[in-house]
Amino acid sequence: MLLDSLLGWFSVDMGIDLGTCNTLVCVRGEGIVLNEPSVVAVKRGTNRVLNNGNAVGWSAKEMLGKTPGSISAIRPLKDGVISDFEITEAMLGYFIRKVNGKSRVFGPRVVIAVPSGITAVEKRAVLDSAERAGARRVYLIEEPMAAGIGAGLPIAEPTASMIVDIGGGTTEVAIMSLADIATCESVRVAGDDLDEAIINYMKKNYNLTIGEQTAERIKIEIGSAADVGDPRTIEVRGRDNVSGLPRKADLTSEEVRDALQEPVQAIIETVTRTLERAEPELAADLVDNGICLVGGGGLLRGLDVVLANATGLEVRVADDPLTSVARGTSIYLENLEEWKATMESDLDER
Repeated sequence: MLLDSLLGWFSVDMGIDLGTCNTLVCVRGEGIVLNEPSVVAVKRGTNRVLNNGNAVGWSAKEMLGKTPGSISAIRPLKDGVISDFEITEAMLGYFIRKVNGKSRVFGPRVVIAVPSGITAVEKRAVLDSAERAGARRVYLIEEPMAAGIGAGLPIAEPTASMIVDIGGGTTEVAIMSLADIATCESVRVAGDDLDEAIINYMKKNYNLTIGEQTAERIKIEIGSAADVGDPRTIEVRGRDNVSGLPRKADLTSEEVRDALQEPVQAIIETVTRTLERAEPELAADLVDNGICLVGGGGLLRGLDVVLANATGLEVRVADDPLTSVARGTSIYLENLEEWKATMESDLDER
C-alpha cells in the first residue's frame, strides 16, 4: 500500500463519471478537468477507432447521424453500462491519456461511478476496461453515493438523504443514511428515453423523422414536465416520412410536454416505490430533508414540481446537477486512503 501511494507522485489520480451521454473526469485538488460526450467514431463494420484527433468526444458527437458510409459514430455505453467492451476501452484510454499525460510512467488510480443496479458481470467489464485502458488501480463507487456527496448532502449523518439522479441511460433513486444506501432503485429510463419519446411523437403526429441531436435540442429548449413558464414554439427540421424530402414543422412546448409524459411518469413511479420501501424513521426524516435532483434529466423544467406533487415532499435541484456525480468522485479521491476499503475494486477479484 505504501508503494501504491508513492507511485501516486508519478501519476494523476482521477475520478470518472462514466455516463451514457457524457464522461466527466476530475483530478484530486483540481476538480473537473474534462467533460466530453461518450461517443466514439469507428470504421464501419469494425471496432477500429479512427486514427485521428476527431475519433472521441465532442468531435465524434458532431458526427452522429451525419457520417459517410465508411464511418460510424457510436455510443459504447447503453443504459449506463458497457454495450461494447473494445470501444469503451479505447474511449477510456483516450480520456485517461488526455488527463494523465503521455509522459507519465505509471498509470493513475481511478475511481469510477457506476449505476447501483448493474450486475457483477457489468462491474467486471468496467474494471477490465479501465485496467486495459491504462489505470493502475480501479475502484468502483455507486452513483447515488457519489451524487449525494457531490450535491453536499449529509449522507454520513444518522438522518435520511434522498437523491434522484437522472442521467442519460439510467435513473438512480436512493435513500442514504450513515454513509450507506438504505433503499435504492435503478430504472433504465432517463434522458435518452425523453429524447426517444420526442422522436416517436414527431413520427406519429408529423410524419417527420428527426435525429437524436435534434430531439435533445427540443428537450433542452422547450421541454417540460409541468405547465411552467410561457408557451414556446420551436422550428423542427427533419425528413418527411411520406415524400422522403427535407421538411420543417413548428412544435409547441405543450406538445413536447405531452410527448414526455410516459418516461416522466416512469421516473415518478420509481421515486414513489423507493419511498414506500423506506423505513418509517427514514421516511419521517424526509418530511424535513426533502428530495435532491441531480443529473442532466434533473434540469427538465417542471420536473421538481411534478415530483413534489406526487410525493408531497420538498424537491430541489442541486447546484450544477450535471457534475454532481463527478464532484462526488473527486471528494472520494481526496479521502481515498480512508474510504477505499468501502469500495469495490480490481483487487477484490485477485
